[in-house]
Amino acid sequence: MDAQNVTVSLPRDVLLRVKVIAAQRRTSVSSLLTDALEQLVAREDAYVRGRRHHLAALEAPADLGTNGVIHVTRDELHARG
Repeated sequence: MDAQNVTVSLPRDVLLRVKVIAAQRRTSVSSLLTDALEQLVAREDAYVRGRRHHLAALEAPADLGTNGVIHVTRDELHARG
């Protein structure tokens, strides 16, 4: 993977806490940020795929065998017995 340097501005207290977390995990701040951003991108990609899938399903609804004709009245469907 080709890496590119970026500059990030963080509040000092957040940066200090992130440095502690990185040290505890024996990794770098850069690695923590890379992991977090990769997870964000993966979640976004999954959302986009899921959205496309569900929108396509709405465009081509399932055939329920009724040929688009409803044979039951609303009152019959909601009859309490």
